[in-house]
Amino acid sequence: MSNKEFEKARKALGVKLLNAREKLRLTQQEVADAANVHVNYYARMERGQVNPSFEKLQSVMRVLKIISLDLF
Repeated sequence: MSNKEFEKARKALGVKLLNAREKLRLTQQEVADAANVHVNYYARMERGQVNPSFEKLQSVMRVLKIISLDLF
């Protein structure tokens, strides 16, 4: 996978996280607290700026009630 493909996947993940959070009417702080991640890190996830570990991503997905990811 090329860097551009990884960047596209991170951005797609961020959009999915943002949409799920807004659907649940949660703030970034509420999601971060419930997922046990720093709010700045979570915000960077939504912006597609970080590669979260599987554990962090799983924790956030649990809070946002995301069952699966289709990023491609």
